[in-house]
Amino acid sequence: MANENQAATEQLETAMSKPKQVTVDGVTAQAHSLPDLIAMDKHLANKRAAKKGGMRFQKIIPPATA
Repeated sequence: MANENQAATEQLETAMSKPKQVTVDGVTAQAHSLPDLIAMDKHLANKRAAKKGGMRFQKIIPPATA
């Protein structure tokens, strides 16, 4: 899990360090915007949190009243 977080952080840092748009020999390449990268990171974090099971609710009945 820590490795996944670290890898995602490294990928975001790499993507942020690259230029947004590059043109070479008439071919143009454009990178994703920072808000898109942040949204992707939040989405992946939410997916990981959902796999953990989330919150559980239980009704607790004391043994004397049952």
